[in-house]
Amino acid sequence: MAYWLLKTEPDEYSWDDQVKRGAKGEVWTGVRNFTARGHLKEMKKGDLAFFYHTGDEKQIVGVAEVIREAYKDPTDPKGVFVVVDIKAVESVPKPVTLAAIKAEPKLKDMALVKYARLSVQPVTPEEWKIVSKIAGLKG
Repeated sequence: MAYWLLKTEPDEYSWDDQVKRGAKGEVWTGVRNFTARGHLKEMKKGDLAFFYHTGDEKQIVGVAEVIREAYKDPTDPKGVFVVVDIKAVESVPKPVTLAAIKAEPKLKDMALVKYARLSVQPVTPEEWKIVSKIAGLKG
């Protein structure tokens, strides 16, 4: 299993919106960056992702699971970009802010710190463990 971080503007699509989709999940559309597209193509069914609110919040608010692997983005008329489907797994007991991540020396190389604008990012197993602990997640 691999781990990821998916960023979204909560005004456009929030964690609450994702939770409301239930087990059927939701398509993750609108990615228009080639590096992010590559990450979407690498995602496998069952992979987990931190759900990150950008904008004023700048914090991880939930954990989602990939339930369908990459396919053509229906919102891309040129057919260049891809999407995955995700479903909500759980809300984090304690949202993890970007400031908290930057304050943890063991996370200094995390993609969220180094590539702040990238909307789809890999998360290493060690980073996942550290952030999950900060968030109050079990396991």
